[in-house]
This record gives sequence, structure tokens and C-alpha cells, in this order.
Amino acid sequence: MNAPVNAPKLHDCRDAFASTLERLAAENETIVAVCNDSVGSSKLGGFKSKFPDRLVNVGIAEQNMVGVGAGLANGGRLPYVCGASPFLTGRSLEQIKADISYSNANVKLVGISSGMAYGELGPTHHSIEDFAWTRVLPNLPVIAPCDRIETAAAVEWAASYNGPCFLRLSRVGVPDLLPEGHKFELGKANLLREGSDVTLIANGTLTHRMMKAADILAQRGIKARVLNLATVRPIDEDAIIAAAKETGAIVTAEEHSIFGGLGSAVAEVVVDNAPVPMTRLGVPGIYAPTGSAEFLLDEFGMAPSAIADAAQALIKRK
Repeated sequence: MNAPVNAPKLHDCRDAFASTLERLAAENETIVAVCNDSVGSSKLGGFKSKFPDRLVNVGIAEQNMVGVGAGLANGGRLPYVCGASPFLTGRSLEQIKADISYSNANVKLVGISSGMAYGELGPTHHSIEDFAWTRVLPNLPVIAPCDRIETAAAVEWAASYNGPCFLRLSRVGVPDLLPEGHKFELGKANLLREGSDVTLIANGTLTHRMMKAADILAQRGIKARVLNLATVRPIDEDAIIAAAKETGAIVTAEEHSIFGGLGSAVAEVVVDNAPVPMTRLGVPGIYAPTGSAEFLLDEFGMAPSAIADAAQALIKRK
């Protein structure tokens, strides 16, 4: 099917990650990349060509990969540890807890192809638990950029941040939402659209779907505020509380289980500070079936029209 004539160009955030990392590595010789036989899927081919002695490929051994990253950080290097998110997080959670989080190691964990980006490969390759696993760990900022611009800004921020972090990147194409030159601020939400009737909150691949849902709601006479909440931990409590008090209803959407992820993090803030009706859209506590990421998001009620319907129904509960 041909794209609509005026459709925005879609970008793979992995490209922004790779090009930014290469630029930073040219400026800082301590930067190294560590991967799990994922040079191609992590888009590290250019890095390997330019800095062959600064890429460590441990093979399919994610637990060892995290340990290698921690060791390199202890030796004064600045490692970006890259791998498919379900295996980087799930398989290596103990090492991330002990070697990275507890030790406060200066390691940048980069979960590639998160959410249901590997949709056709089935539940073993879906990464719909990684928010829950990582955001519970102390000392570990959890970040899911919404577009290539925010991805580049977050990768650059990570290089200057003295401590560990987890960057959650997808391979699903998304349009630009933030302006060129955007500077990433840890723990700060981006207000993408003003609104007074309901607030739509997302990050990663769901953010542009929220913007489309807001367009649909506007056609129905409903003014929806849209927040891009890239930082899941530490979360922007002020923006969430303001949204609750000023719009009276919140819808979250995420490429993740509805348990333990973005919606849960937002709900924790809301219930403690400004209780309002909420709807949490995501994978409803099941293993997602096999299918493309776009199909699965639609299947779980996260097509823009379905998000708009959910928001309109929620407003009636105010």
C-alpha cells in the first residue's frame, strides 16, 4: 500500500542512536560499544568500521555482556552496552541489578527493538516487561525517546551523565515530533499539545499515535493535552499532577504490559497526589501473539481512533 501523499517521513531511531554514538566516539576516545552478536540490529556497523578496537562483541551471552560493560566502566571506559531489549533486560536482570545498579557503574544500557518491534518472532522476542524490570532498580534512569531527535539528544545526554541508565529504543519507524536541536532533560516531560478536557500520555512509538488521537478528538470538539513522558524514572511528577488537576482525566498508552510500565508509573503519581479517572492502554497482562508491531498495537486498542474512543469514554467518568 502506498503511503498518503502528505504522510510524514518515518525514521528508525536506531539510526539516530548509531550516528550520534559515532560522533561522540570521535570526540571521546573512552567511548566503547559492547554487543551480543548484534552489530547489525544495533546499527553498529559504522562504529565497527571507524573504531574496530573499541567494539566488543561478546556473542550471544548477554549476562557476560553486562559484566564486561561494568568491567570496562571500572577501568575508565564509557561503555554503551547494546542488545535486543528482551535479552538485555530479562536474561541479564541479575547482572544489571548487581553490577550496574547496585554498583552505580557508569554504563549506558541500550535496549534495541523494544516493545513488540520483533512482532513476527513471537512472545520470546517481545519486550513488554522491560519498563517494569528496570524502573524498580535504584540509580537507573529509564528513558524511551519518542523520535530520532529525542533519541540523539538522549544518547548525547547519557555520555555526559555520570552513572548508569537504560535507553529503550524501537526499530519501528516514527515521524519527527520534537524540533531539531532539542536538548534532553532527565525527568522532564515534553508538552506536545495544549488541552483542557483530557490528557494523553505516552512515550516511544506510541507518542505519535497519541498526537493522531488528539487530532481525531479535536474533530469531535474535545481538547486533548498530549505529554511525551520519555523518562519513566525519574518521572515528571509536576507535569502529571498539573495534567490531573487541569484536565481531570488521563489516558496512557504504551508498547508494554499495562502492569508495571508507564501507565503504572503515572497512576502511582496520580493516586498519591491528584486522583482522577484514568485509562491505561497497553498489553493486558497476556503474552502478545505473533504479528507485526503495527498489527499488535492496533489489536490491543492503540490505533489512534481507538485511543480517541477510550479518551472520549473516560471523559464521561469525570
